[in-house]
Amino acid sequence: MSDYDTEDLAAQLASENSRENIKRRRTQRARRRRMAILRGLVRLICTVFLLVFVGISGYYLIGWGVEAYHDIREMYEAYLVRQEENRGEVDVRFDGYTNVLVLGLDDAVNMDEAPEKRADAILLMSMENATGKVRILNIPRDTWVPMAQGKGETRLSHVYAVGGAPLMVRTINQMFDISIHQYVVIDMDTFEKIVDAVGGVDLYVERDMDYDDPEAGLSIHMRQGYRHLDGAEAEQYLRYRGDDLGDLGRTQRQQKFVKAFYAKLLRVDTLPKIPQLADILKQDVTTSAELFDSVHIGNVVRKLNAQPPRTIMLPGDFARDDDTVWIMDRAATDKIIRELFPSEETEGEQKKEE
Repeated sequence: MSDYDTEDLAAQLASENSRENIKRRRTQRARRRRMAILRGLVRLICTVFLLVFVGISGYYLIGWGVEAYHDIREMYEAYLVRQEENRGEVDVRFDGYTNVLVLGLDDAVNMDEAPEKRADAILLMSMENATGKVRILNIPRDTWVPMAQGKGETRLSHVYAVGGAPLMVRTINQMFDISIHQYVVIDMDTFEKIVDAVGGVDLYVERDMDYDDPEAGLSIHMRQGYRHLDGAEAEQYLRYRGDDLGDLGRTQRQQKFVKAFYAKLLRVDTLPKIPQLADILKQDVTTSAELFDSVHIGNVVRKLNAQPPRTIMLPGDFARDDDTVWIMDRAATDKIIRELFPSEETEGEQKKEE
């Protein structure tokens, strides 16, 4: 074969290879285009399904949200109605405070010899929201008061038997012209559980206490001196009324016990007992506080001041014709209330004097 024929054959082979390469590249490009179109179609289908899913989910989510909003709004409106029934209107002058009426109940009988509950211990606890300072106004249970809502006059302890905690709140609100935000009602059995839950209270018993009242189921025999009181002993200490001061002495002991209990509550070794205490409060204590109050109450409790609370007894004296009735001193009480809850004008005057 001549060189010319060899070159011609090589050129022919190269040409065929070139056509095959072009054909292969075209086939590859066509395949890539088909794959690209297929991937685009898949993405389009996925996008459409996603949009449909999001649209349907959004529709139902919005519907659920609107329904949940209406449910919560109805719950909140019902809560406001209940709070209005429990405590009446709240004056904006007291927005900087959380005022809580604490009632300790005791068993009694009415004129028909029927059993009834009465308020044996009555404490108005006020906490400054900003500072956490606590002030407690101790009100003798035999304070003579005109009941709210025109229900006549009686001892303050009996008001609970007439209209429960809501009437007590309104009556005390009327007495002092202040707003009460919440109330807490504790019976004696629950009181014992609470004292035992925190590990008891250390207290100096100021005198020998010997008192028996079979009708009330009381048998108190406690020696003078420093003592560690459990729940039952704390109840006896607070219910003792065998001295000359009677209920006035009980009120003074309540003030003393409240300070000791407050100090024990803030001790570090009490912290592990908080869950047990919370269970008792949840199950056995009646209160006007609800879920909507939990955040505010939590903030108030978190800021509680370590200083002992200031305790004040309601100013007054025994009635001239009945030394079992306490008559409030109106002028002295108004002075204390102005001091505890100063108006803007009063605060301005105090700053000027300083």
